Amino acid sequence: MRKSLSVVCVLAGIMFWGLSAFAQPSDVQKHKSCTYCGMDRGMFSHSRVYIQYDDGTDFGACSIHCAAVDLATHIDKTPKSIEVGDYNAKALIDAETATWVIGGNKPGVMTKNAKWAFAKKEDAEKFVQENGGKLATFDEVMKVTYEDMYSDTKMIREKRKMKKMQMEQKKQ
Repeated sequence: MRKSLSVVCVLAGIMFWGLSAFAQPSDVQKHKSCTYCGMDRGMFSHSRVYIQYDDGTDFGACSIHCAAVDLATHIDKTPKSIEVGDYNAKALIDAETATWVIGGNKPGVMTKNAKWAFAKKEDAEKFVQENGGKLATFDEVMKVTYEDMYSDTKMIREKRKMKKMQMEQKKQ
């Protein structure tokens, strides 16, 4: 009886592990965390970015901020496609054809000035009505992302410094 119960538990664990691996989108399975900040891309599926370059390489980021860092540091690579998580559905959509919202009262990911993508313009308009912000194109979002880069990087550094200090105080 004990042996049967052990076998059942092991099989259930394997099934659970297998199903949970399939529950994550393939880009998240491939790039579980963001290279630049370490954030879990599955937890940030509403803001994640997936870039495929024409040289066959790809990159997964937690946000448009970290995607912009990668695009800037790999200036000689040409993006073949850039996909972003739909704010509501959390599925990847084409970043260039998405309707974007800049700003609003929802905290952004890796930025003070939030940038959210929507597959449907109606969803973006509803978001603006409920949360503020303004509709934008992908080009406008990228321009604002690069303009925000210094202040966002400074904010991230300050948050990490505070977190490190808190961790050190807890050790004492």
